[in-house]
Amino acid sequence: MPLATLHEWLVFLHVLSAMVWVGGLVALIAFGTYVIRTGEDVAVARFISSLRVVGPLVLSPAAGLVLVLGIWMVVDDDAWSFGQTWIWLSLALVAAAILVGAVFLSRTTLAAERAAKAGDQVGARQQLRRWSWGIMLILLLLVVTTWAMFFKPGV
Repeated sequence: MPLATLHEWLVFLHVLSAMVWVGGLVALIAFGTYVIRTGEDVAVARFISSLRVVGPLVLSPAAGLVLVLGIWMVVDDDAWSFGQTWIWLSLALVAAAILVGAVFLSRTTLAAERAAKAGDQVGARQQLRRWSWGIMLILLLLVVTTWAMFFKPGV
């Protein structure tokens, strides 16, 4: 008896990647809100500089794995197809979340970093607030994705 099937490993890694992605977003929202509320220029600058590490090294790989493993599971399992409502909806929502992260969050992070380095603390906090709205949008998209995967509309 094998330890686990390929499908079980795919599901495990898919869920684990989603946990890292969602958990990372929740933690960043909490820390970002705290930093914005403190209003401390040094804390804002440090938080902004940490985003250039956390995004590319933690969130992006987790998001990519969620997408790739999800597609792999559909291809691997005859019971699932890309024509099923819950699958195409989940893929579309994850793709939208990745797009918001890649385009909007990366741009606002760079703008916040430039403002902080230039000593424009008001601008840095303003960009960080914009970034917060973007990250909350991604979180909302992922919550709806989780709903679609759990309840499987159309099945």
